[in-house]
Amino acid sequence: MYIIPIILAIAIVFYLLWHHQHKLKLRAYLMSESIRNRDFSFRLSSKGLLPGERAMQESLYDMGQEVRQLVNQNEVESWEKLTRVLTHEIMNSAAPIASIANSMLQRQDVVGTPLEEGIRAIHSTAARLNSFVENYRKMSEGHTAVPEDIELSSFVKDLTALFPELNWSIQVPEVCRVRTDASMLHQVLVNMIKNAVEADAKRMELRVEKAESAPRLQMRPGETGTPNHVNIIVSNDGQPIPPHVRSSMFVPFFTTKVTGRGIGLSLSRQFIVKQGGTLELMDTPIPGYVSSFRIGL
Repeated sequence: MYIIPIILAIAIVFYLLWHHQHKLKLRAYLMSESIRNRDFSFRLSSKGLLPGERAMQESLYDMGQEVRQLVNQNEVESWEKLTRVLTHEIMNSAAPIASIANSMLQRQDVVGTPLEEGIRAIHSTAARLNSFVENYRKMSEGHTAVPEDIELSSFVKDLTALFPELNWSIQVPEVCRVRTDASMLHQVLVNMIKNAVEADAKRMELRVEKAESAPRLQMRPGETGTPNHVNIIVSNDGQPIPPHVRSSMFVPFFTTKVTGRGIGLSLSRQFIVKQGGTLELMDTPIPGYVSSFRIGL
C-alpha cells in the first residue's frame, strides 16, 4: 500500500529535477545570448539556486566583465594601430604638399597672380591638416596612466565648479576612494560634460554605484584600505543620441558636429581602458535623463 505514494514521490522528485535543470538550461541560453549581443550588464536573479549554482552564476558574471574589458581593450588597441598608420601616411603626404606650396608662394612669377590665392589655400589647408594629425598623435601616445588614490566627493566638487551654468545632481558618498589617474579621469569627465553642453543639456547627474563584480565596495566614514571598484555614471538631458551614432561614437575622427574633430570620446575611452576600466554608453539611461555613460574603475 506504500507503492503508490512512493511512486508519486519519485515522480515529483524527477519532475522537480527536470524543471530545475530546464531553468538552468534557459539561464545558460539567456546569458550566452547576452554575451553574444555584447550586453555584459545582463543579470538574472539567483533566487531558487543552490549555493554551488549561485556561485557558478556569479563566476559567469565576473567572466562576462572580464570579456567586456578584453573586448574594449582589443578594440582600443586596434584603433590605435590603425590611427597610427593613418596619421603617419597623412603626415607623409601633407608635409610635402605644404612645403611645395610654400616654395611656390616665394616665386616671383606667382606672387600677385591669380595663382597665388589658390596656392596659399593649398598651403594653409595642408599645414592645418599636418598640425591636427601631429596634435592627435601627441595626445594619443603621450599619456601613461599614473594611478593614485583619490577621494571622489572632493574630486567631483572641483569638477562641477567648472560648469556652474548646469543644474547638477550629485550622488557621491562622502567617503569613497578609487585608484585612478586623476588627470585622465578629469579630462574624460570634462570631455563628456562639454559634449552634453554642446547638445543643449541643462541638467547633469553624476552618481557612483557599486561595481557588480567588485563586492569590496565599502563607503563608511573613516574607512581605510584598498580603494573601491565603482561605476561612475554621468547623465544629461541634452539632445538624444541617434541610433546610427551610438555604434560609432567611440571611433576616432567620427563626429556629427560641423566643427568637431571626433577625438574627445575616442581618447576618453583610451584613457579609461589604459587603467583597466571601461567606458560605455548605457542602453537604458538613468530615469529623468536622455543619455547616460558608465565609467567602470
